[in-house]
Amino acid sequence: MAKRVVASDTAVAPVDDKAPVVRSLSALRTAEQECRRCPLYKNATQAVPGEGPSHAKIMLVGEQPGDKEDLAGKPFVGPAGRVLDRALADAGIPRSEVFVTNAVKHFKHEMRGKRRLHKRPNAYEIERCKIWLDTERALVKPVVIVALGATAARSLLGRSVTIAKVRGQTLRLADGTAAFVTIHPSWLLRMEDEADKEREYKNFVADLRPAAKVLAKKVA
Repeated sequence: MAKRVVASDTAVAPVDDKAPVVRSLSALRTAEQECRRCPLYKNATQAVPGEGPSHAKIMLVGEQPGDKEDLAGKPFVGPAGRVLDRALADAGIPRSEVFVTNAVKHFKHEMRGKRRLHKRPNAYEIERCKIWLDTERALVKPVVIVALGATAARSLLGRSVTIAKVRGQTLRLADGTAAFVTIHPSWLLRMEDEADKEREYKNFVADLRPAAKVLAKKVA
């Protein structure tokens, strides 16, 4: 029999192949912490749920929590999060008005001495975690979603895409939600040449601006 999680504001949420029935983000966080759909929970500190206004117009989806996020239990609080905060501000999008989450909720890593080094989630892990992202989307109902990196794009679109080929395009998800694909901010941190990094940062900000325009039109 499937293990079940019960929260005060949720129906019974099964942790198996069936979609969890939850009625709030707080109930979803409870269900995510109990998730055993793939082995990643075994070595992570905790699941890292999405965070932001319950009815945010913009949703940002990253790959997975990093080391800092795994310890804090909050998305995008490490170095990549600081890059994202700066880029959102430059694009005219207050982070306080954005729902930020990840395609995979547990930190996948390998030990290198005492350091925990990031490992990219595989297709199986992305698919097993998709149930939580889909539930977040159903609860928040964002007007526009920005996929930060290939993993997020794969989870949202259901297929692998080349970022360079879809950057700048307004895509439509199955339910009609507008979606954009750009790089993950951690990529900028790995760039060594400062001129290249500044150029790619400006491109990243440019990728975020269409989301701001969609949001402005919706509010108007």
